[in-house]
Amino acid sequence: MPEIAIHLTLLAVAFTGAIAGLVVSCLDWSVSGNLIWSAATIPVAAALAISIVRDLLMGRVGVDAIALVAMVASIAMAEPLAGTVVAMMYSGGNLLEDYARGKAERELRSLRDRSPRVAHRREANGLVDIAAEEVRPGDELLVRAGELLPVDGELLDARAKLDESAVTGEPLPETRSKGDLLRSGTVNAGEAFRYRAAAAASESTYAGIVRMVEAAQTAKAPFIRMADRFALLLLPATLLVAGLAWWLSGDSIRALAVLVVATPCPLILAAPVAFIGGVSRAARLGILIKGSSAIEALGRTRTAIFDKTGTLTEGGARLVALHTAPDVEADEILRLVASLEQASHHVLAETLVGLAHRKGLPLSHPSDVREYRGSGLEGTVDGLRLRAGSRSLVLGEAALPGWIPSQEEWHESPGALRIFVTVEGKAVALLTMADAIRPDASQTLRRLRDIGVDRVLMLTGDDAETAAAVAAQLSIDEVQANCSPADKVAAIMAERDRQATMMVGDGLNDAPALAAADIGMAMGARGATASSEAADVVILVDKVERVAEAVAIAQRTHEIARQSIVVGLALSGIAMVFAGFGLIPPVAGALLQEGIDIAVILNALRTLAGPGESRFWPAWNRRRLAHDGMS
Repeated sequence: MPEIAIHLTLLAVAFTGAIAGLVVSCLDWSVSGNLIWSAATIPVAAALAISIVRDLLMGRVGVDAIALVAMVASIAMAEPLAGTVVAMMYSGGNLLEDYARGKAERELRSLRDRSPRVAHRREANGLVDIAAEEVRPGDELLVRAGELLPVDGELLDARAKLDESAVTGEPLPETRSKGDLLRSGTVNAGEAFRYRAAAAASESTYAGIVRMVEAAQTAKAPFIRMADRFALLLLPATLLVAGLAWWLSGDSIRALAVLVVATPCPLILAAPVAFIGGVSRAARLGILIKGSSAIEALGRTRTAIFDKTGTLTEGGARLVALHTAPDVEADEILRLVASLEQASHHVLAETLVGLAHRKGLPLSHPSDVREYRGSGLEGTVDGLRLRAGSRSLVLGEAALPGWIPSQEEWHESPGALRIFVTVEGKAVALLTMADAIRPDASQTLRRLRDIGVDRVLMLTGDDAETAAAVAAQLSIDEVQANCSPADKVAAIMAERDRQATMMVGDGLNDAPALAAADIGMAMGARGATASSEAADVVILVDKVERVAEAVAIAQRTHEIARQSIVVGLALSGIAMVFAGFGLIPPVAGALLQEGIDIAVILNALRTLAGPGESRFWPAWNRRRLAHDGMS
C-alpha cells in the first residue's frame, strides 16, 4: 500500500475514533468513550513503533519516539483522548509531510515529465524517428515547430526561434543564428530547423538539470545534519522535563502534557523542504545548484571573486561605437561592411555579420575580395569598392578626416580595436570594437554588497591596463592581472582563510579556481565546459545578474530553514515549560503542538517563491515580463 494511503487510513481511524468517543461520552452509552479512544490510538501507535524499529535497524534515531511515548502514556494514565488527539495529529502531520514534499518536488516532476523522448534523425533513406536516448554526437536532427530539442547541438540552418524558458527562465523567445549552441529541453517556437547533435541525451543540458535537482533531494546539507542532531536532544530533554514535572508536582498528568506538547511530528522536515524548495526555485531561473550543501555554502558567501573575460565582460568583441562621415547612413555602412566581412573567417567578421542579421539588414554577396592578414580586407559590394581595416591599411599616411574624433576621444577601453572604412577611396566610417562590460555587471556587484558580500575581487589573465580600465567602471575592491590558473587558485586560497569565498568564471582555465573556492559558480550559457563540471552552481542564462540572484535565493533559503527549525523547537520548549506547570492540559497541548508543526512547514514552503510572491507568481511574472518586453 502506498505510504500516503497508510497515513490517510491511520488519520481516518484516529479521527473517527475521536468523534465516536465524544459521541458515546455525551450520550452516556454503555460503551466507554475511553475504550474507543484507546482502540483508535493503538493502530497509530503500532505503525509508529514499526517505523521506529525500522529506523533503528538502519542506524537512525528519530524524535518521533516522543509521540509513541505520549500515546502509550495517555492510555496508561487513563487519558486516552489525549492519546487519540496525538495519534490524529501525528497521522495528519505525516499527510502534511507528504503534501509538503510533493509541493517542493513539483518542479522536479515537471522537469521529468517534459524530458525530450523522441528525435527525428536524418539518414540516407530520409527521416527516422528514434528515442532521444539513441541520439549520438554528430547526428543531424530535424526539430519541427512546437517540439522539444532532444539533445544539445549546433544550429545548421540560418536561424531558429526558441522558447528557452524551461532551461534559462527567460520568458521571451530567443532567435539563434547558424553555428549557435542549442540546448536540450528548449522548444522550437518558430519554423522547423536542422541542427547537429553535440552530446548524447544523458550528457545534455536538460538531463543535467534533472540530475542536479534530484541530487538536492538526497544530499543532506551540513545545516540539515546539524538540525537532526539538535532535534535528537529533544528526546532526553523531554523525558527529563516530564520526569521533573511529575516529581515536583506529584501529578502524572503534567508529565503527560509535557510529552504531548513536545511531539515534533513533521518539524524536522522543515529544513529539507526549505532546501529542496530553494534549489527548485533557482532551477526555474536557469540557476543550477548542485545539492543542498552547495546552496548552504552559497548563502554564507562574504567574498566574491570574478574572472573578467566572459564574466564581467561579454567575452567577445562587439560594436561599441560607429562614427560616419556627414550624410552617410550608419545602417548602410554597417550593411556594406558586413557584406564584405562575409568573406572573412575572423571573429570580428562574425560579430559584424551577426549584428547586421539581428538588425534585419539585407546583405549582398561580395566579390573580388582580398584579405590582408592581421590588417583588414577589401572587395566589391553592390558595385562599390570597399576597404575595411587598420588605419595604416585604409588611410595610409593621410590625416584623419575632421568628422573622426581625436584619439583622446576614442573609446576608453585600452583593448578596443578600430576599423576604418573607405568606399571608392573616400573615408566614410570608423567602427570601434571592444570587449564591453556586461550591462548588468555594475548592478550585480551593487546587489551583492547590499545582501552582505563585503569584498569583491577580479582575477584576470589580461594585462594590468586592461584590467584597471574594467575595474574603474565597477565597484571592485582589488584587481589582480596577468594571472595564470595557478595564481588564481593561490589568490582564492588566501581569501578562503579570511571568510567564505565564491569564485565566478566561465573559461576552461577557470576550472581549478572554481574547484578551489568554497563555492564555484560557472557562467555556462555558452556551452558545457570543464568549468561547468567543476562548479557547484551553473548559470544557464547569459546574464551575470543571476549570480546575485543565486546568492539571494541561497541566503533566503538558509534563513527560512533556520527560522523553521529554531523557532519551532523554541515554541515547543516554551510549551513544555507551561505544560510542566500545569497550565496546558494534554488535549490542548496536542492541538497546540500540531499548530506549531503546521506553521513551520508552511514557513519552509516559502522558499518555492521569492519575497512577496505567491505560489502562482512564476506564471504571472512571465506574462508581465513578456508584456514589458513587447511594450
